[in-house]
Amino acid sequence: MESGEQSREQSTRPPSIHIGVLLQIEESQPSTKPSVAELSHRRPSNASKDEAVAPKDEPQWMTGRQLHILSACFTISMFLIMLDTSVIATAIPRITDEFHSLQDIGWYVSIYQLASAVLQPLVGRIYHKFNNKVSFLAFFTIFEIGSIVCGAAVSSGMFIAGRAVAGVGSAGIVSGVLTIAAAAMPLQQRVLIMGIMLGCGQLGVAVGPLIGGAMTSFATWRWCFYLNVPVGGLLVAGLLLSKVPDQCQKPSPWSTLRNLYIELDMFGFFLLSLSTVLLLLALSWGGNKYAWNSASIIWILDGAFIVALFWLAWDWFLGDEALVPFSVIKRRPVWSGALTHCFLMTNVFCASFYLPIYFQAVQGASPMMSGVDVLASILSQLAAVPVASVLASRTGYVVPFAMLSAIIGAVSNGMYSTLSPTTATGQWVGYQIFNGVGRGMGMQMAIMAVQASVKPADVATTNSFVIFVQSLGTAIMLAASDAIFEGSLKSGLSKQAPLADAAAIIAAGATHFRALVSEDELPGVLVAYALAIDHVFYLVAGVSSLGVATSLCLGWVNLRKKQTPGNDDIPMQNLGTQQVLDIRSR
Repeated sequence: MESGEQSREQSTRPPSIHIGVLLQIEESQPSTKPSVAELSHRRPSNASKDEAVAPKDEPQWMTGRQLHILSACFTISMFLIMLDTSVIATAIPRITDEFHSLQDIGWYVSIYQLASAVLQPLVGRIYHKFNNKVSFLAFFTIFEIGSIVCGAAVSSGMFIAGRAVAGVGSAGIVSGVLTIAAAAMPLQQRVLIMGIMLGCGQLGVAVGPLIGGAMTSFATWRWCFYLNVPVGGLLVAGLLLSKVPDQCQKPSPWSTLRNLYIELDMFGFFLLSLSTVLLLLALSWGGNKYAWNSASIIWILDGAFIVALFWLAWDWFLGDEALVPFSVIKRRPVWSGALTHCFLMTNVFCASFYLPIYFQAVQGASPMMSGVDVLASILSQLAAVPVASVLASRTGYVVPFAMLSAIIGAVSNGMYSTLSPTTATGQWVGYQIFNGVGRGMGMQMAIMAVQASVKPADVATTNSFVIFVQSLGTAIMLAASDAIFEGSLKSGLSKQAPLADAAAIIAAGATHFRALVSEDELPGVLVAYALAIDHVFYLVAGVSSLGVATSLCLGWVNLRKKQTPGNDDIPMQNLGTQQVLDIRSR
């Protein structure tokens, strides 16, 4: 009798189906598709009950103290990475004074971003093939070594080398946090915890100038980088005492090392990294070292495009063994999630860079006070992250929050575009609060949608792809915003302050131009600066509007549906007597 009940139970159990889109059809509607029960009869007869319920080597979700330690370590690591991107801003003047290296300023910032962006695709492959804990600790150690080299630098070249090494480490840290979190906790819980991690990480962007200014003023600029060492030491100790799960069963590291060139697709990495380096160099040099229409920039861009075509052909030829498999990135939630996150981070970075310029240049605030002035957007973002995360966890859907975040981003940047020398404090504080709420609502939503749409074995690859698109996309947008700002400032000065020396004002920077203009010319110069910043926010508002469209393509996956850790299937509800059509996402 018991065996008969067991047989009936097994025969009515829904099969494990990979689905991209779920179409729920009422039982009363006619359909030529086979029912779930009929599909279950087609399972091979030797499939046991245990095989149907859970795969072998199934990981367990982390809970309790271990999860808290892991979350704290990852939150600190994200904060350090974001801090390292912004703390250098207030330290650069002292660094150039000590090394007499004013001509190297561009490399101090760009080499870090360049190294991080180029390594992202390879990082995904490393986490796919090697142990998560070992990989993360290796990348974090590289980041710490880079910080030590920067702090101990005795020349500009040594400092640039340290920034490059730190950038390599940062590439593996961000992707590692996203990958390990996917293996440590279910999606519903991940929304809240990842939101807090990413939100605290963005706090580093805001407080970086404050910490950098304090260190530079009261100690030495070298402590901007030495600070990472003791904090990082605590993080490493916590991770060494913690269990760090893997998202899937990994091959033997020795077998991977023996075939490293093939396993990591090193030729594909060479092609993609070469194309990325050429593109980022063109963006860095265009309008600065060379004119945008110069032969040098045109040849570099042509080279980047041609090499990218070769990489696409190679990637298609390798199939699923490629560095970034087409079978993964062609999924609608993956490419739309990458673009949605890129558009959101464009909002974050442009606001972080150009609002301080507004406060320093137009309002006359000091670098330290400009950091205080932008706290309204940071605090509202931090407050919105847990609220949106809890609501998304309760409802199970991330698309509404991602879409609302993009809408608020477009509207709030439209508000930023009205900033002028006479804008009242209450107005720009309100604009920042509105913008910060929108950023906080969408901070982790696109990433969660991407992770919900792929198999656990593909999480590392998709995470790196999302971060790569975000890094490359924001670099392009920042280059475009810089070109818009400089061009608008030149034309604005010619109209608003025709007697002023526009070239000297631009060369003096946002904090020193006031010494070069008379009291009669100053109001016109301030208006020109404000209009140039307004034009940048026109661009950001348009980019945020694109995020509304891409967020609609993320897919309506319910995060509250029961998940089996390590299961390769997209989580889905118990559909009862409803039928399921297996339609692959495109």
